[in-house]
Amino acid sequence: MSTPPSARQSLNPPRRGPWRGGLLALLLLPLGGPALADAVSQVRGFAKAGLLVQEGGQAVVSHNPDIVLAPASTMKVLTALAAISTWGRDYHFETEFYQDGQGTLWVKGRADPYLVSEELDRVAAGLKAAGVTRVAGIGLDDTYFDQDVEIAGRSATDNPYDAPVTALAANFNTVNLVKSGASVASAEPQTPLTDTARRFGQLGGAGTQRVNLKQRPTAVGYFGELLAAKLAANGIAVSGGQRLGAVPSGARLVYRHKNSRTLADMLVPTLKYSNNFVANSLFLRMADPQGKGRVSVAGAQRAMTEFARGKFHWTGFKIEDGAGLSRGNRLSARQLVEVMQAFAPNRDLMPTQEGNANIRAKTGTLTGVSAYAGYVRRGGAWEPFALLINQPVDAGLRRRVAAELVR
Repeated sequence: MSTPPSARQSLNPPRRGPWRGGLLALLLLPLGGPALADAVSQVRGFAKAGLLVQEGGQAVVSHNPDIVLAPASTMKVLTALAAISTWGRDYHFETEFYQDGQGTLWVKGRADPYLVSEELDRVAAGLKAAGVTRVAGIGLDDTYFDQDVEIAGRSATDNPYDAPVTALAANFNTVNLVKSGASVASAEPQTPLTDTARRFGQLGGAGTQRVNLKQRPTAVGYFGELLAAKLAANGIAVSGGQRLGAVPSGARLVYRHKNSRTLADMLVPTLKYSNNFVANSLFLRMADPQGKGRVSVAGAQRAMTEFARGKFHWTGFKIEDGAGLSRGNRLSARQLVEVMQAFAPNRDLMPTQEGNANIRAKTGTLTGVSAYAGYVRRGGAWEPFALLINQPVDAGLRRRVAAELVR
């Protein structure tokens, strides 16, 4: 599963040029003046919009920079910053595997967000190298998350961006399928078709479809099915069924899997494709950074709020989830610019705007919300900007604004 689902689908800064001061003087002209082009002037007319662009630490374009608005998926950059500040770019998430006296293989999930099919091949190979030759059933321990964990803003659609967030998950709790007539097949060669995936495929329409697994027990059970298939493919005999619950106290640790991807490796596609599952997994894990306790949504909200207050000394903001799904999230353009300033050493992780290498930024989209935040290259230097619009607008406006800020 090399390409994650997007949030809406259903990587040394150059030196400053000698003319930077002249550009700064132009941009300090009043908003709406001749130095500003149509898109920026249009934003200036919006009451429910905030825009801030800085150059050399000073504001050069500003409109309502301190009103708090829904940031949508630009929230993911704050979550990424918190994750890097907590664990570091080179951190590897771990998952533990135990075996009890009856031969059941138990998996203790600790919110590794990137247990994709290819990673489960590595898991199976690691278990085999550790001496596991047969398992009598698979036990699935998802108790790292409280039973009432539910992400604010998540809705009940089939779309990948609405996947449930679980402490034990395969392929972001989505399945990628192809249906032709009554026949259902996996749309990915690295992902075998399991009973759960087939059932979802039969319920869907013809053609290729990626859908989410809807409910937590279904998602955790799918992980067990896919793991069983990967074990069998690697020569480990699998018998018995599944059990959901906590790892028995007498079970022995047989293998600790360290994900092959670093946190930075995970963040690049998360920001590019706006992966809600990964962002909210990181958000929840912030409630227990060492992975030793138990996680609740309230605990994650407190942890992220404390991080933001400690890092930036903010007031008047609100964090309800880590992906920007919730309309209750509130940030200002100035706060987002502060996030971009702090995130600058990790600018290589931000997506480049298609067709414009001078823009590296994250979009944010909800119905009636259009946001864009990141960096524009101005006068040879990368400078932070943030745009938040909380009213219906042309979807391409934010990219035109960024392009104008470059010019």
